[in-house]
Parts: sequence; structure tokens; C-alpha cells
Amino acid sequence: MTRAALLVLADGRFPAGGHAHSGGAEEAVRAGRITDAAGLERFCRGRLHTTGLVSAALAAAAALGADPAALDAAADARTPSPALRTAARKLGRQLMRAARATWPSADLDALAARFPKGAHHPVVLGLTARAAGCGPEDAAYCAAYESVGGPATATVRLLSLDPFDATAVLARLAPELDQVVEQAVRAARRVADEGVDALPAASAPLLEIDAEAHAGRPVRLFAS
Repeated sequence: MTRAALLVLADGRFPAGGHAHSGGAEEAVRAGRITDAAGLERFCRGRLHTTGLVSAALAAAAALGADPAALDAAADARTPSPALRTAARKLGRQLMRAARATWPSADLDALAARFPKGAHHPVVLGLTARAAGCGPEDAAYCAAYESVGGPATATVRLLSLDPFDATAVLARLAPELDQVVEQAVRAARRVADEGVDALPAASAPLLEIDAEAHAGRPVRLFAS
């Protein structure tokens, strides 16, 4: 395991395309559900314990060597919104390009060949972590943090929210992020014996509904 590789993978400047996605924050701002730091914290907390948990478990399972095709199907089943499935695969495709250039791997090559239009982002993230020499906890932390870090960064742009306030939100969520990662990794370790049904399937229906509305808007700042 290499902590330096984890820092590279988790760095917001890693060219994986996440900067173009708000994680649902743009639609939440439009609807008035995020107007300040308190609203951002509520939004991020909900996302962390639903989408974040599922993504972290998928990433951890991929890092542990579970069948990526089975994990991709599991990700599809846990993502009812076609718009979110499209966004997840687009992000996965972009991450795959960056990962193969940074940490060449036969596993990444095989996944890219099997899913030329992109596998789900958490699955690619987990295989990337594995290729970089990181463990399942590392992969889960990257996925869980991305689930809240993306909306926090986007909200700074969308609302001109003070970046210090947005960062403070993430700091306050840190203990819960630790809990989510622990839960995700426990579930991921069960996949070898129980299959992908052992992974969490926490839902966030409003995020799914918002994603469909957002995809149909002619003017938007973020892709999702």
C-alpha cells in the first residue's frame, strides 16, 4: 500500500473529470434546498449516507478483486435514473483514461475493453486504487469523499459560498465519513462469500428525480 498514490488519486486536480459534475448540488440550489452552508451540510450528509455509501462499497469491492462486471451490474441496479447511470459511466470512462496513463494495469485494460463506453465510476475507482497499490479502505475513502467534496466545490461556484464555510462543512462530516467507509468495507469483504447482494443499496430518490430534471434543462453549469 502506498499513501502517496492515494494522495494522487484523491487530489481534486487528478484529471478524472469530476470538476464538471456537481453531484446533484446544482439542481438542489435551483430548488432552494441549498442556500447556505447549513443547507449544504444537510445535502452532503444525506448524499454521504446513501450514494456515498453505495459508491464506497463498490469501490472497496473492486479494490479487493471482486468481478468488475458483476459490480458494474450491481451499480446499474442501484442507480434507477438513466441520467445518473450515464453520468457515472462518463466519469468512469474519463477516470479510466487517466488511470491507465498513470498506473498501467492489465486489469484496467481488460475493464476498458469490456466496457468501451465506460464502466460505473466507483468500479473503475476501485480497480484504479488496486493498480496504484492502495487497499479497499483507500478506495472507499476516495469514493465517500468524492460524494461530498464534489457538491461542496460546486456550491462555492453556484452560490458564491465562502470556500472556508464549504471546507468547514466537509470537516464536520469527517467522523461520519469514517463511519461510512467502515460500513462500506465490511460489506465489500462479504462479497467473496455472498456475492454483490451483500453490498448496500441505500437509495436517494430525490437525487434520482433531480438528475432527470437536470438532464433536460437547456442551460446548466454542471453536467450532473
